[in-house]
Amino acid sequence: MRRLLIITFLLGLSCISHGQNKSHKKVLLLMGSRFEITAISEDATKANKAIEVGINEIKRIEKLISSWDSDSQTSAIVRNAGIKSVQVDRELFNLIRRCKKISHLTHGAFDISYASMDKIWKFDGSMTQMPDSVSVAKSVSKINYKDIILNSENTSVFLKKKGMKIGFGAIGKGYAANKALEVMSKMELNGALVNASGDLITWGKDEDGKDWKIGISNPKEKDKIFSWLSIGETAVVTSGNYEKFVSFDGIRYSHIIDPRTGYPVSGLSSVTIICPNAELADALATSIFVLGAKSGLQLINKLNGIECILVTDDQKMLTSSNLKLEYHKTSYKNNSHQIQIGKFNE
Repeated sequence: MRRLLIITFLLGLSCISHGQNKSHKKVLLLMGSRFEITAISEDATKANKAIEVGINEIKRIEKLISSWDSDSQTSAIVRNAGIKSVQVDRELFNLIRRCKKISHLTHGAFDISYASMDKIWKFDGSMTQMPDSVSVAKSVSKINYKDIILNSENTSVFLKKKGMKIGFGAIGKGYAANKALEVMSKMELNGALVNASGDLITWGKDEDGKDWKIGISNPKEKDKIFSWLSIGETAVVTSGNYEKFVSFDGIRYSHIIDPRTGYPVSGLSSVTIICPNAELADALATSIFVLGAKSGLQLINKLNGIECILVTDDQKMLTSSNLKLEYHKTSYKNNSHQIQIGKFNE
């Protein structure tokens, strides 16, 4: 019988605090995703206030970058594609500029103009056959980050071609997590954590006053950790392709599509990026999927302070050169803080 197994990352949070600090948490739906926001403090009132401030910051970011809100600056940019430039807030301008830099770094594997792609690939069960090559080629004809024209003097953005669109689905949650943690870190907490459906970033110390840790567990024995990774104040972002896919003639096609070709990528089952910035980690997780294991590892190994864990389609786990895992025998009670990093077949 075929069983699906999952390797998970577990945050090193104990259920009972050994000191006065306590972990205060709220889980809710934001930006269409599950957000888990944690504050570490002796004062419950102070912690809950910080959590609300973090939530409000995420809502502010969503309004700024949403392509669904017709009143957003992002929607104004899209409406005026091929027509005229649109002046935007410096914050949004800088985000788009950083996105273009990541596109250049990854040779187009990351591209926010992917939103221009016609929705010929559907992962809701409605597809009955492969799209033809002409339709695929047409769907990517307006995707090119080089056609996003920026004017720093007046912070304006111009999409060069009519029909072009931009979207922040591959970086938005990471950016929102960054900003939420930033405002929470100024509110006299001892530590904080924001987990945006696998885009996780930490600050300060955990409730025991120690550096944040994540544990890697065997999916057969989820209460047992076989290795630890000390992350301190950093981000851990995981992306997987094992939940949304279509199958034709026995071949599975994932929902992660190469914006340069219009076709789903293959070779990797999950990508985990570890680096100080959740925004960058979010973008790189998508990029490495598109680049593949060999080119992806080559890129990560050239970047200072950034590490990765890759799980291939044939169930091999690969890590970047400088990633240090602590292997030792220990047991650990599973809790609600989990991030999937891979799915294995047995």
